[in-house]
Amino acid sequence: MQIYLDSSATTAPRFEVIELVNKILVEGWGNPSSLHSWGERAAITLEKARWQVADLINADDGESIIFTSGGTEADNLAIFGVTSNYSEPQHIIISSVEHSAIENSVATLEIQGWQVTRLPVNREGRVNPEDLKNSLQPNTVLVSIIYGQSEIGTIQPIEILAKITKNHSQALFHTDAVQVVGHLSVDVSALGVDLLSLSGHKFYSIQGAGALYVKKGVNLQPIQQGGGQEHRLRSGTQALPAIAALGLASSLAQQELESESLRLRELRDYLIELITSECSYLSLTGDKYHRLPHHGSFILNNSSSQITGRKIVRDLSLAGIAISAGSACNSGTSLPSKVLLAMGYSEQESIKGIRISLDRTTTKEDLQWTVMVLRQILS
Repeated sequence: MQIYLDSSATTAPRFEVIELVNKILVEGWGNPSSLHSWGERAAITLEKARWQVADLINADDGESIIFTSGGTEADNLAIFGVTSNYSEPQHIIISSVEHSAIENSVATLEIQGWQVTRLPVNREGRVNPEDLKNSLQPNTVLVSIIYGQSEIGTIQPIEILAKITKNHSQALFHTDAVQVVGHLSVDVSALGVDLLSLSGHKFYSIQGAGALYVKKGVNLQPIQQGGGQEHRLRSGTQALPAIAALGLASSLAQQELESESLRLRELRDYLIELITSECSYLSLTGDKYHRLPHHGSFILNNSSSQITGRKIVRDLSLAGIAISAGSACNSGTSLPSKVLLAMGYSEQESIKGIRISLDRTTTKEDLQWTVMVLRQILS
């Protein structure tokens, strides 16, 4: 039996997406910047995908969808695209549980003299809006708060945080919504954000394409130079098959969003109940109620230093079951989880986290089998 429960790392492409990619590779492989008919066909494919992504997040006609290679590049473009507007270092606010694409980018700016405030989180991984309000300064130019945390599943109150930012400063507001888009309804207008990052392979597209939403009037500087594609913000010939796949995955996600989100929530809650009742060594991490619909995260509360999240992942893998030890972007390291440390867990506890994330193929039987095997491993 093979059971894949690591969709927060990546998802299997949908059959419809694979069909479209194959078709473009065979028939629609032109360069969208070329003026001949091959280029025109490619340009139509590109702009259709842009419209499909915009529709998924309810972006207006005058707002930009900038295609990137994925969520990491979209995050980098948001951070460095804003900060490159300033000749002198200013002030940035992020949370203490950001994805490494944000944290490492901001750490680079910090070396260059930028002032950075990292907002603390509570035991569930949530930011206190009052902390944001009290941290805003006259020279704050950007606030970036992750929407859905990939390691612990906690969802932040983005609409409230964006409103506080707008009411008390001139700063722009960015959110990394890579884990949210395609799984929950996202309306950039209602959220009040200026910039939003997403990635297609998190919701059944192929790897290699993401996007940055840019609100009308927001001024960004490009972080790479070239031919000026993507509104002169992301030069380089667009990866048309991956972008078209992202567009189609966006349309399919929008059609099924309400029903699939409800189904995943029910499965997630079933998983949490099953694990906490049958695996006494595991405790839930993250916010139980403000949580991604497809995400369960747990920490081993046994004192044995030999049993880590990575060991549980390896043992489950031998049984044909895929989960992860925290975020896939950091699962190759045995260092304590920075996210769990920020939530108040000890260093020893912070190497004992696991993440189980569900997808459109997950069934109750999958979860029952997984918990049975997990219980045997822990015993």
